[in-house]
Amino acid sequence: MEEIYIKARAKVNLNLEILGKREDNYHNLESVFQKVNLYDEIYIKKIQTDDFKLNINVKELETKENIIYKAYVKLKEKYKTITGIEVTVNKKIPMQAGMAGGSTDCAAFIIAMNKLFDLKLSKEDMESLGKSLGADVVPCFYNKAVKAEGIGDIITNIDTNFKYYMVIIKPKIACNTKEMYQKIDAKKDLKQLHTTDDIIKALENKDIHLLANNLYNVFEEVIQEKEIIENVKKELIKSGALQALMTGSGSCVYGIFKDKQSAKNAYIALGKKYQTFICISYNVR
Repeated sequence: MEEIYIKARAKVNLNLEILGKREDNYHNLESVFQKVNLYDEIYIKKIQTDDFKLNINVKELETKENIIYKAYVKLKEKYKTITGIEVTVNKKIPMQAGMAGGSTDCAAFIIAMNKLFDLKLSKEDMESLGKSLGADVVPCFYNKAVKAEGIGDIITNIDTNFKYYMVIIKPKIACNTKEMYQKIDAKKDLKQLHTTDDIIKALENKDIHLLANNLYNVFEEVIQEKEIIENVKKELIKSGALQALMTGSGSCVYGIFKDKQSAKNAYIALGKKYQTFICISYNVR
């Protein structure tokens, strides 16, 4: 095999609770991650030299700070059979949006490199490498809904193939993850809803109303641009969403719809005003 192509799928958080700060300055969380059919495309090709070449359609990401390059360096240090490669990324997932664009690229890259160079990495090996590169990387190895705990590295599978529609809006604001966690730490008397069990039950029973009624994200409590987020949520609900929520540490907001047609109608209407995506949940057993 001389080259490989892989899709790096985005995620949304159906709920997100922060359970406390750890001694290593990470935070323990509890969240149900749901993969969706919005994805970045990654092409990797072996080259004759020992170089790493990165071509990406977002020029500010074409640096050695890119998480893909960092993953390549760690792999190459350990596996001497790895040669130079040329990586081309067609980025479609919006950035600073709470959809794990960088983390899912990293996970997909590790999976692809394992196949391309026949590294024989186990699932545990890949997850360990992913964890060393970013807190959100481990759940991105799963192309399905999973419960994530710890710093996102403790994964529980959810037995579901529930297909449901959502419309995702990227407002004209960006959220810095580190700053959002600092706001959580500074917030006094932070009360949180604990909806994980109901979310999992909804996914297992394919209950769209139970799912919609239990969407929750603690970061909505601390985002500076709360009014913008609330207005987007209201517009999604007015356009037919059963409920809407900000994903991750922001700034994307998604609405869940009862059927394809109502999602499509909202996508067309709201697409005149916002950067908008129509998606379905993605669950590979």
